[in-house]
Amino acid sequence: MSARPAAGGGRWVSIPPSRLPRWLANFAARHGGPPSEEGGPDLVVLTAPDGAVAECHVPFGPLECAASPPPPEKPATPDAGRDDGPGGPLAAALISHVSRDRRVAVLLVRLGGYAAGVFEGDRLLVSKVGSRLVHGRSAAGGWSQQRFARRREKQADEALGAAADVAARVLLPPAGEGLAGFVVGGDRKAIDELRGDRRLAPLFALETGPFLTVPDPRLAVLEKTPEEFRAVRIRVVDPA
Repeated sequence: MSARPAAGGGRWVSIPPSRLPRWLANFAARHGGPPSEEGGPDLVVLTAPDGAVAECHVPFGPLECAASPPPPEKPATPDAGRDDGPGGPLAAALISHVSRDRRVAVLLVRLGGYAAGVFEGDRLLVSKVGSRLVHGRSAAGGWSQQRFARRREKQADEALGAAADVAARVLLPPAGEGLAGFVVGGDRKAIDELRGDRRLAPLFALETGPFLTVPDPRLAVLEKTPEEFRAVRIRVVDPA
């Protein structure tokens, strides 16, 4: 689990579905007991007795059972009504929601490399990974540099064209069968270039976050992406 500062205070953590029940139980244990819950289709907010807050952003929303429940009654004694589980109905709904094995298409593109795949939960069903030669920038000047720049631009266009062709061939058929989402990553500029390809419009219409910042697209990199796109992003704000 990695954490990074959040704008406006607190920190962001990303929790995979398999670890979410334990994380929620630990949050309650660390902060004085079961939290109160508020919810909507895209967000579940847990407020602990000591004032700590966990804002859980729902991946692949909307979340069912998103109505806010009434606050739980306080037990008559310290042990009465004790619940060592991960939380109330909204927490349970969130755990159930993120644990489903959805079918998701993933496209990773960096200049000269691409990886496309379709997942069922964590399982990679189909994939295609490839690369095209794109020369680095030249420090030379004059006509030589201009010729090099034109050649490099042509190579870059061909590489992006190859990535678009693979995405159309590998990812579009599953899109017609029903995808829960389309996740992209790699280089933002390269991905933005592909948005102009009309063939890929049905995929980009299903685009969901997060944008995956990954190294050169390879099969091993593609296989690890469910750890990110299935995770619940949680903003944790500790009590003052």
